[in-house]
Amino acid sequence: QGSRSSLSFVTEATFGTTPAGSFANLPFSTHSLNLTKDILAGTDIQADRMSRVNRQGNRQVGGDIVVDLRDGDYDLLLESAMLGAFATNVLKVGVAPKFFSIEDYAADINQARTFTGMSVSSMAISLAPNQMVTTTFGMVGKDMTITQPSPYVDPTAASGAQPFDAYSGDISIGTVGSPSAVAIVTALDFTLNNSYAPTFVIGDDSAPSLEYGRAEVEGTMTAYFENADLINRFLNETETAIRVSVDDPTGANEYIFDFPKVKINSADVGVDGPTSRMITMSFVALYDSVMGTNLQITRPT
Repeated sequence: QGSRSSLSFVTEATFGTTPAGSFANLPFSTHSLNLTKDILAGTDIQADRMSRVNRQGNRQVGGDIVVDLRDGDYDLLLESAMLGAFATNVLKVGVAPKFFSIEDYAADINQARTFTGMSVSSMAISLAPNQMVTTTFGMVGKDMTITQPSPYVDPTAASGAQPFDAYSGDISIGTVGSPSAVAIVTALDFTLNNSYAPTFVIGDDSAPSLEYGRAEVEGTMTAYFENADLINRFLNETETAIRVSVDDPTGANEYIFDFPKVKINSADVGVDGPTSRMITMSFVALYDSVMGTNLQITRPT
């Protein structure tokens, strides 16, 4: 049963090798982690038209982990997505991958699937009124094993922090370097994509490493059609800064997402009925030489 399932993880020192030591509990809403194999079919032509050969080839693992973002519990996954590390509570896009072993445990039947060499290939964050700050970590990895732990070792408990919501934060838009607070945005979604892929070689059906591409940061934003400012930023290709802060009801665990320089690439203003007109914008985040990144995450001290 899904209600008897849990996820836990541990950081790997060597890619694809689960280290000795305690796993940490990973709170989640849903996940789709699985092992897949390429299929090799024989090509011989037989008079009876039936195949004789079917073999399983390259192995790889992947899937999504969907969570309600909160303080502390997902910092290692944020670092993996950014290929960086928090320095004085600031995380910028970097070039140092981080890998995990992730255990999917079914307590009702005492079975565990352990995924190795896992890293965050993509991270999608959604902010909107009347919902938690939903985050989807798209995982790619090396391999999977299944075991029946005896006895099962309980992972280290999660922090117990409350999920972030869209009411306990702010959003600012404006001039690069000095965005101004606004109260017209109804939704903001963005994705960081690293394009992880396994590097298969002759002699092994699981990859000895993962390769990654550029850190592509793109998003969409919906705002009330209040004036021409946001549309003019699209028309004039004005470089724009966006800052979003989220928090939990305690007000003490604010995380800030900075997009120091973005280009707004669309500004659609339709009429969907008699209610308020909205501007739907797409944007791409660019490298900013002052901040030294295209996305920066700041956590509480």
